[in-house]
Amino acid sequence: MDLRQLTPNLAVSSQIELEDVALLARSGFRTLINNRPDTEDGAIDHDLIAKAAAEAGMAYHYLPFFPGQVTPDLIQGFASALDGAKPAVAYCRSGNRSTVLWALSQSGKQSESELLQTAADAGYDLSGIVPLMRSLAGASR
Repeated sequence: MDLRQLTPNLAVSSQIELEDVALLARSGFRTLINNRPDTEDGAIDHDLIAKAAAEAGMAYHYLPFFPGQVTPDLIQGFASALDGAKPAVAYCRSGNRSTVLWALSQSGKQSESELLQTAADAGYDLSGIVPLMRSLAGASR
């Protein structure tokens, strides 16, 4: 697990293991967001993660983000998950797709430069989604 803090209420990570779920709960995380499709090589079945999250007392959201296939429903689902119990941790293969969803869910709420800098500080380059961020920010006005 490679946990990277984006905000006080959200960290992102690469693939977590089943035993990481209880550790995250003991560390104070209250929501787990799984952005890794079950069909990806190395992914742990979301039903197993959901069971571990329930046993650890965490809210759980399965929002599989297939590379290059971001949708309005996926962005809204991520935003809704962030509105739940805090703090949250979101994961995918590397943490990048979870960071993309966070940035897109915050477009129009935070400045583009803030979002890009926060992602860069965590090691993620979101320059490729700037046009979509701008479109979403314009739509939210």
